[in-house]
Amino acid sequence: MLLAKDVSHGGTSRRVLADGETGGGDELDIPTTGIPASSDSIPVHPMGVKPLGNQYFATGPNARQSLGLLGLLPDEMILQLLENLDTRSLKDVGLTCRFLYAFCQLDDLWKALFLETTSQSPVWKGSWRNTHLKAPTDWRAKLDCGNVYSDVIHRPYVCAHIVLRKYSSNIPAANQISRFEQLDYDDFARNWSGKPFILTDCIQRWPVCKDWDVQELQRRYSDTKFRAEAVDWPFSTYHEYMSNNEDESPLYLFDKGFAEKMNIQVGRNTDAAYWPPESFGPDLFELLGDERPAHRWLIIGPQRSGSTFHKDPNATSAWNAVLEGSKYWIMFPPTAQVPGVYVSEDSSEVTSPLSIAEWLLEFHAEARALPGCVEGVCRAGEILHVPSGWWHLVVNLEDGIALTQNFVPKSHLADVLSFLKDKPDQVTGFKKDIDDPYKLFTERLKGYDHGLLEEALDELERRNQSKKRKWEDAIGNKNDAGDGSGFSFGFGDEDEEIP
Repeated sequence: MLLAKDVSHGGTSRRVLADGETGGGDELDIPTTGIPASSDSIPVHPMGVKPLGNQYFATGPNARQSLGLLGLLPDEMILQLLENLDTRSLKDVGLTCRFLYAFCQLDDLWKALFLETTSQSPVWKGSWRNTHLKAPTDWRAKLDCGNVYSDVIHRPYVCAHIVLRKYSSNIPAANQISRFEQLDYDDFARNWSGKPFILTDCIQRWPVCKDWDVQELQRRYSDTKFRAEAVDWPFSTYHEYMSNNEDESPLYLFDKGFAEKMNIQVGRNTDAAYWPPESFGPDLFELLGDERPAHRWLIIGPQRSGSTFHKDPNATSAWNAVLEGSKYWIMFPPTAQVPGVYVSEDSSEVTSPLSIAEWLLEFHAEARALPGCVEGVCRAGEILHVPSGWWHLVVNLEDGIALTQNFVPKSHLADVLSFLKDKPDQVTGFKKDIDDPYKLFTERLKGYDHGLLEEALDELERRNQSKKRKWEDAIGNKNDAGDGSGFSFGFGDEDEEIP
């Protein structure tokens, strides 16, 4: 139970059940002392929790003093311990003292429990905690935790309330993504296949561009289940989640099977809901037919949802068409070192230990100043081109709908062939019964345009020779092999030099 000395901040306590009814339940509903309004754009934390640094200016008691020996652990380790608790234990630990009460309200803890234990579609209750415990939608923790100082608790709240327009506005002229009304394929192939750009008059003739918005999808497909990261929910549930959540990183609906689920046609037939723009030319992965990897997705999400820095799969290019809302994009060329993004030596693992909001807070200013940085806002009715290999982060500035597709243009065929051949462990999206995507693709290319395949393979050979020459230059081994300057392991009589 809560320590008496830890609740002496005014008001009368009463025990309430998790569902809000008075009784011998597990939650405490204690009227808070007044929490001053903030003049900053970030509102005051609903329980009054303050950043860690504020403790050095505080004159009153610090809630951390009630932790006993647990107080020897940093906040990050306390959070890791709480992540291993089940529902009952997490509720009980939250009743031991004010500091742990604040920790146990972190919604990410309840999100993890929900995902681990719930397989059915829920009734969304405004937060992961309320949804998991089936508490009333308007239930909020009412205990004043104004003497809790913790960045681990406060930071997610800050990130969930950043002003995104601050980062998507005042883009330097040198960083602006190029914008065109239209672009023909020849111009794309000659000049733009390796650069990001936005087309403003390209998708207006798509039926979905006129017919779809979030409310219309809710009306037509409320019972249809779509994939949103780790969950498969009816659209009615996701729609409720979109309109009522305070997640730092909201669930992003990203469904590759949407066309079949919605019974829509894609292509240039009479009844098609939309079709790939002609600007990008032929998509060579179409040669694979039903054996091509996953390549198109319906994307829906609330403000703050999006994707952290990544490259598109299999060295493909992509287009992203916004039907409703607007998206902020920040992009870098393939060889750039993006601040806050860590790539393994073989590029098989990309680690970005920050949410979108935290990356914007910590690294946006630095990244914007780097050479090669490209930024822009893609609005409803516009389509953005993502070149093969480019790093990109995208975030929804408002609730929105988009369609995206990965494709292989002729100008990047060599990139895709190189990826399929040299990085088979990183190839994704193909069906499990396809053992050798590189072999499958080259065989289809031979039947389609043998000359095109030969040109791409010749380009790969030139690249490999160039890499070899650069390596030889770097190690100083062009003409001086055997001059005794190389490294030798010196194993017995074996004096073969190792460059």
